[in-house]
Amino acid sequence: MKVARIMVVGAGQMGSGIAQVCAEAGYQVVLNDLKDEFVEKGLGVINKNLGRQVEKGRITEERKAEILGQITKSTSLEDAKDADLVIEAAVENMEVKTKIFADLDRIAPEHAILASNTSSLPITEIAAVTKRPEKVIGMHFMNPVPVMRLVEIIRGLATADEVYQTIEDITKSLNKVPVEVNDFPGFISNRILLPMINEAIYALYEGVATKEAIDEVMKLGMNHPMGPLTLADFIGLDTCLSIMEILHEGFGDDKYRPCPLLRKYVKAGWLGRKSGRGFYVYE
Repeated sequence: MKVARIMVVGAGQMGSGIAQVCAEAGYQVVLNDLKDEFVEKGLGVINKNLGRQVEKGRITEERKAEILGQITKSTSLEDAKDADLVIEAAVENMEVKTKIFADLDRIAPEHAILASNTSSLPITEIAAVTKRPEKVIGMHFMNPVPVMRLVEIIRGLATADEVYQTIEDITKSLNKVPVEVNDFPGFISNRILLPMINEAIYALYEGVATKEAIDEVMKLGMNHPMGPLTLADFIGLDTCLSIMEILHEGFGDDKYRPCPLLRKYVKAGWLGRKSGRGFYVYE
């Protein structure tokens, strides 16, 4: 199954990163979002990332221009009509994603693979709204996409072996490491990571230690590059809460119950780095 043209739906932090690595690998990329300003913002992030590589002498200005030249702007899902692969990187909400996939199923050519960058939502449920569930797959990139090498590839109940193999090959062509995972809530990465973060929030909530102490213990004692509360702020506390709710609902086990302090911060609009305040305050 040959893939030359990739459409990325969602030009936010994840989508722009996915578009960048696909363009760097030589694919023709269509970067799509609801409004032109969102697409421009995503392109601005890509431009900035590539600019840093030029400054460090890793690529030339010519190479930067070549990569940017591989990316086309889009504000209409109808542009999926020429895509061989669509990677959806929209908000982590089942209603939003299923609407996008139903539309893509109608628009994209019959041979096109539809992939979701979801970090925790069931691929089988997303695939069920299409007439091509065998061509629907999870392709969960890590943040920040240009730096992190892992991609979780999630098989839905009906995902065809040929489709899995194509996505694995594409992942390798992006200089990423594919890991095969079955369709369970949170997959592997977030099933392990988010309960750890949630437990760290409980430790803070219960007054076991200060946020600085909790982060220091995990950095110096467990050799983590950043503490769990700093990491939660980086991910976004709303995203952390959403994933914990998906785990709690999916498994029906109280060990996945989101900490009340996490809920309180999200309700207060303290979402982490992106809002300027979470467990820490950001300028």
